[in-house]
Amino acid sequence: MRLSRWILAALALGMLAVPPASRPARAAEPVVVFAAASLKNALDDAAAAWTKESGKTARISYAGSNALAKQIEAGAPADLFISADQAWMDYVERAGLLKPGSRVDLLRNALVLIAPGPENAGSDPQIALAPDLGTTLPKLLGGGKLAMATIDAVPAGKYGKAALEKLGAWEAVKGQVAQAENVRAALLLVARGEAPLGIVYATDAAADSSVHVLATFPADSHPPIVYPASVIRDSHNPDAAALLTALRSPAARGAFERQGFTVVEPPKAGP
Repeated sequence: MRLSRWILAALALGMLAVPPASRPARAAEPVVVFAAASLKNALDDAAAAWTKESGKTARISYAGSNALAKQIEAGAPADLFISADQAWMDYVERAGLLKPGSRVDLLRNALVLIAPGPENAGSDPQIALAPDLGTTLPKLLGGGKLAMATIDAVPAGKYGKAALEKLGAWEAVKGQVAQAENVRAALLLVARGEAPLGIVYATDAAADSSVHVLATFPADSHPPIVYPASVIRDSHNPDAAALLTALRSPAARGAFERQGFTVVEPPKAGP
């Protein structure tokens, strides 16, 4: 009996003397990105390319820039924020929630008027937005709704209202506007045929073959459509800055340009 106990004790000590097998390194946490809904297709592609090259991952939440900014203000654990306008990025910056020196202008976009159906499938011609859109647009709507993102909060809605005001059509159609929570929701209303017309970004129209573009709003009819991006102040993920750098690289350009975005060139380094 004593011998058996001695053998068991020796075996136990021997097991303790053997160093434990090394544990696999813990996978890096994904970069949590809060991004404007209009970025969905292009940013998914760009992030996938970054993952393939670096082995790191991103988890992206898409919504209206206003909703995302409010969530960040409320303490949502975002690492990176990409807004569809400067105003909501300014809002987050004024709250002291951006990492100093990390804010950059990433992309530009255009605003378009769309109708249901693939291009050239219907009878709708390209229309002139000037000089009398106030008369033309109600006729095109024919009593139906004009799909737009929320006009007083979501960037696409604010740009759209500004353009209609500048072109003299807002008063004529404001009672027919169907407001959606973000620009992709407005796109969906048109794609489903629930609204005969909608105002979205050119990139949204390019992403959905079930709609076609009737006209592009003049660039001077609304504020410049610029997408700023920034690392969030309280982010502890070291890969957030790396992802932002990758999104500004030549490798990511194709993903954005294929969807119709214009890439803002990073400033050139001094001599």
